[in-house]
Amino acid sequence: MWPNGSSLGPCLRPTNITLEERRLIASPWFAASFCLVGLASNLLALSVLVSARQGSSHARSSFLTFLCGLVITDFMGLLVTGTIVVSQHAALLDWQSVDPGCNLCRFMGVIMVFFGLCPLLLGAAMASERYLGITRPFSRPAAASQRRAWTTVGLVWAAALALGLLPLLGVGRYTVQYPGSWCFLTLGAEPGDVAFGLLFTLLGSLSVGLSFLLNTISVATLCHVYHGQEAAQQRPRDCEVEMMAQLTGIMVVASICWMPLLVFIAQTVLRSPPAMSPTGQLSRATEQQLLIYLRVATWNQILDPWVYILFRRAVIRRLHPRLSTGSRSLSLQPQLTRRSTMQ
Repeated sequence: MWPNGSSLGPCLRPTNITLEERRLIASPWFAASFCLVGLASNLLALSVLVSARQGSSHARSSFLTFLCGLVITDFMGLLVTGTIVVSQHAALLDWQSVDPGCNLCRFMGVIMVFFGLCPLLLGAAMASERYLGITRPFSRPAAASQRRAWTTVGLVWAAALALGLLPLLGVGRYTVQYPGSWCFLTLGAEPGDVAFGLLFTLLGSLSVGLSFLLNTISVATLCHVYHGQEAAQQRPRDCEVEMMAQLTGIMVVASICWMPLLVFIAQTVLRSPPAMSPTGQLSRATEQQLLIYLRVATWNQILDPWVYILFRRAVIRRLHPRLSTGSRSLSLQPQLTRRSTMQ
């Protein structure tokens, strides 16, 4: 695959690292500690979600289903990718000796794309669900909300997996990345690499943009209804505000963690002259930037569960005692009903 590098496998390209540097960088304990923190965070969030689902309303049950799908995705992503990364660090980052046939690299490339896109797509799906629930609360049958939510989660998983499998069908390539502990899409100038890199970037960016747009409309609608209703028409609906606070937090975390990597991928594959040499080598600075942006993106899987844990009503009320259970929040239904009768 790589000119002047016939001794390398199809996923192995020249990297800017020596054997001595590998021995200094290799740290299975650091990688394992990072992974364990993320796994423990997601397990804690999952246990809280299971208890919260009991006795919840249809709208909240649907939202919690999406959250369960997100937490399960983050947990499995950390577990699978973390296991591979730790094993490679234990092998002193010598991927060629561990996986000469590149089967493990292809597998890791698929799951990196899959577990990378899923949180962004799920965030967009959750934003769409809350947008419809807030602006059109009577347009959907409540009885099917939970089943529909799980169906949507399944479709998101299928879409992300389909995109991740494209390099196995010839669109793009998965190669070992600096320092030799992980595999990802290739930032090369070949048409397949450029197309796959841009497709990954476009889908992720559109998901973040759609989440921002729909969440903004939903929050604006909540503020309008809250300030426009008379006190007699209000009833306790703290869950609406709670769900939007959690969803906004998830969107902010995803944007901060993933947008730098997505922008970097697009800039690199479109760079002229190409960032990657004909032999498949990137500059040391480019490889280090990619590694930093990837590590920032990985924090999304650790921070997601804490957004849900910390943005719950029970926690917010402890921080702000004025928000007691007796305080009135908002109800969309009375005002929406009044609007429909006026029309």
